[in-house]
Amino acid sequence: MPVESLFPRLEALLPRVQKPIQYVGGELNSTVKSWDEATVRWALMYPDAYEVGLPNQGVQILYEILNEMPETLAERTYAVWPDLEALMRAEGVPQFTVDAHRPVRAFDVFGISFSTELGYTNMLTALDLAGIPLDAADRGEDDPIVLAGGHAAFNPEPIAAFIDAAVLGDGEQVAIAITEVIREWKAEGSPGGRDELLMRLTESGGVYVPRFYDVDYHPDGRIQRVAPNRSGVPWRVHKHTVMDLDEWPYPKKPLVPLAETVHERFSVEIFRGCTRGCRFCQAGMITRPVRERSITTIGDMVEAGIKASGFNEVGLLSLSSADHSEIGEVAKGLADRYEGTNTSLSLPSTRVDAFNIDLANEFSRNGRRSGLTFAPEGGSERMRKVINKMVTEEDLIRTVTTAYSQGWRQVKLYFMCGLPTEEDVDVLGIADLARKVIKAGREATGSRDVRCTVSIGGFVPKPHTPFQWAAQASHEVVDHRLKALKDALRGDKEYGRAIGLRYHDGKPSIVEGLLSRGDRRVGEVIRAVWQDGGRFDGWSEHFSYQRWMDAAAKAGVDVDWYTTREREENEVLPWDHLDAGLDREWLWQDWQDAVNDVEVEDCRWSPCYDCGVCPTMGTEIQIGPTGKKLLPLTVV
Repeated sequence: MPVESLFPRLEALLPRVQKPIQYVGGELNSTVKSWDEATVRWALMYPDAYEVGLPNQGVQILYEILNEMPETLAERTYAVWPDLEALMRAEGVPQFTVDAHRPVRAFDVFGISFSTELGYTNMLTALDLAGIPLDAADRGEDDPIVLAGGHAAFNPEPIAAFIDAAVLGDGEQVAIAITEVIREWKAEGSPGGRDELLMRLTESGGVYVPRFYDVDYHPDGRIQRVAPNRSGVPWRVHKHTVMDLDEWPYPKKPLVPLAETVHERFSVEIFRGCTRGCRFCQAGMITRPVRERSITTIGDMVEAGIKASGFNEVGLLSLSSADHSEIGEVAKGLADRYEGTNTSLSLPSTRVDAFNIDLANEFSRNGRRSGLTFAPEGGSERMRKVINKMVTEEDLIRTVTTAYSQGWRQVKLYFMCGLPTEEDVDVLGIADLARKVIKAGREATGSRDVRCTVSIGGFVPKPHTPFQWAAQASHEVVDHRLKALKDALRGDKEYGRAIGLRYHDGKPSIVEGLLSRGDRRVGEVIRAVWQDGGRFDGWSEHFSYQRWMDAAAKAGVDVDWYTTREREENEVLPWDHLDAGLDREWLWQDWQDAVNDVEVEDCRWSPCYDCGVCPTMGTEIQIGPTGKKLLPLTVV
């Protein structure tokens, strides 16, 4: 039976909300397929506003791959703002997709991609608006399978009560596998109901189903063990890794938003994974090994994406884009190809020690020189050794001096506050570094017209990193250090006015820390926050620290125990049964190396240092050089 569009009912509400265009759909390259011709139907959600969610690469890739499959359809849904939520509740309009405005509850799978844990409350809003029971245990045969993915799914334990399943790692192949499992189960007449389907997904889909695991606790609150509660369920669930990115050149037809979004460009992922070994970086640890796209595939993707979308900016994305083994050839080839057109190129992620001015000149050849962004992360040489960010002060000064002398006038520097072993002097070192950057820029240009913006985020220890055992700095400590830094810069009459400072206070980081390293008991805190009106916690104007603390007290959860407490080596961590490929012993040794200021090399260019990923996952590093060139397109 076809599912009726909710748009006639929704349309009547739109004149009464802000930015109604974000709910209407119909974007260029969006897809609406026949409901009745599909046997498996996905609703894909990025749990934030349309302007943040639409550019998300993960959702766009899965949306396109699934819609290419026969008898399969995928539609998108995003978090609705509180003004529309209130009207939807009053008028009985359920959570809808933006493609065909179908009710989310009618789909087979409700897939939610979490890049940050602060989207958890938005998931609960979507479930409740959709009419899907919040607790997985209460769902019936007519409810979709609620499936979590994205980086935060590497520890889904805080939301274990609310999701049916979670996928770890790359989604391209496993989404197809899940679809086939569901198709086969439905073709057989849905034997054994929901429970049987989840069991099949566990056995043949490589999916983690929390209900199939029991958690036992010690009297002091630490976890004793996590164990399967039925036969056939694996003790450890492994991540999925796509090995040949050239076989998956998605998105081919990027979605072009109707409303303004946070990124107005076509993005091409030039490689996946990172082995630089920054100890704070969960993304680098969980996406190993490095897998490069070839220069020819990158060129083909850029050409096809521009034609399909009309975007005039192309961003070459990865965790450290300048580390691609042929980045020079990629940059020159694309700059040659699009010289004289209105297409500009950008490299959003650049390490100080991988940057060179020739590369920057290629990327700015056809565009504007808006500014360069670098991330030293630590304010002192010692801190950069602790976090394994092997960037010296000399490296940074040399790089920015060259940039200023070549015509750039604006440099942004990213740092973190609250890192393990950090002291006040390490944060004050950020001010010294910024002063030296401005001084070098003035000397290089003979002008006072140079700027440096310092942006600082609070450090949050993440699962599957060497810092997963570390104590998080309290928000009082972080705020004290940020105030001292602010005072140091404001009091500098010579350089202070040329240095901008942007930072977040320490309170949101504590909540993120609670959610990132939490276990199943934290789920009641999330529920209580949501019931008290918590929405859009990633937005400072909607975030309430007090709401989270009150909810934790109500649920009997000690926030400090989850955040500012250091873990012992043998403590069972909530995510130990979820395998990102990294040997626990290697992570622990890297944590000890951090405390002793020992640096570790990048295994792309040095011998393997045995992190465990390649043998565990049956994978290998895939890098060039291939020696191929990207030729300009022939104009017909």
